[in-house]
Amino acid sequence: MALVLVTGGSGFIGQHLVEALRARGQRVRVLDVRPPATANADVEYVPGSVLDAATVDAAVSGVDRVYHLAGLPGMWVANKQDFHDVNFRGTEVVLAAAMKRNVSRFLHCSTESILFPYANLNGVAAEEALQPADAMPGAYTRSKSLAEHHAAKAAASGFPLVIGTPTMPIGAADHNLTPPTAMLWYFLQKKVQPHLDFLVNLVDVRDVAMGLVLTMERGRIGQRYILGGDCVRLGQILRMMSAMSGRRHLPIVVPGKIAELSAILLEKISDHITHRPPNGTAEGVRIALAASDLSIGKARDELGYAPRPIEPVLRETITHLLARGGQAASDAIEHHALSSRAS
Repeated sequence: MALVLVTGGSGFIGQHLVEALRARGQRVRVLDVRPPATANADVEYVPGSVLDAATVDAAVSGVDRVYHLAGLPGMWVANKQDFHDVNFRGTEVVLAAAMKRNVSRFLHCSTESILFPYANLNGVAAEEALQPADAMPGAYTRSKSLAEHHAAKAAASGFPLVIGTPTMPIGAADHNLTPPTAMLWYFLQKKVQPHLDFLVNLVDVRDVAMGLVLTMERGRIGQRYILGGDCVRLGQILRMMSAMSGRRHLPIVVPGKIAELSAILLEKISDHITHRPPNGTAEGVRIALAASDLSIGKARDELGYAPRPIEPVLRETITHLLARGGQAASDAIEHHALSSRAS
């Protein structure tokens, strides 16, 4: 039976992908700087960073397929260079090892946030465009854009690579609070909820995992497949959360320019004074202002991708966040934002 490598397999999407692969009878190896939350005797764990070329080469040895999920998410880290190092250079290292070892198939996991129209797309649909990295609104999106450009170049040269692009995955098992879950937790705590009423595409993380499997198995070389769910405005999400939690909230829509200026100030305080994650970043606001409803049509038509409605998993996520308690959730957010792990 062929061996599959999942970089970042201990992360939120990664752990669900590993389970989806195991359910299909796949042998799985995980490369991550931290062990999986649940140990499985039939999953091989290789500790290490995607920035360590020797470790990556050893992890790819004997592997038939590679799912490259490892990356540094979020909008803020103390050292902005970490985004470039982990997201771009890490992709270079993993891709080089996979090409050297002649793996039969490679999946690069990207992000919807590099697809929104920051530049003139000249009539090209956002789902198909690959904008220049310089057009991105901040360090995180630049690093992810550079990584996808590098992946696309490899595919254009003939390497069997496909791209899977999740939107905003949520689910009850997000133990380290990725940005979408951290956003939900932030608003759950606020009786008064100042917010940008932007388009949010939430998707069940289990659907993302299955979408990545389908992309690997059925996707056309060099093509990008968007793995999303329901696209609704944040204001509607907040109203749903209030009803689900039984908590009374007061949502207040904030103009984009005010939100951006406030985020710039908060970020400067974090960068130079507190060295703790801010409640918002300028990059995050710029992404929200540019957000559009990306189509999952190609994934649905070519892969058979069929995400479930978002309301049940939103309810699961809210229930989980409330059950785990405020301090545990807050500690997880801070740990997630401050660490520069390669997963």
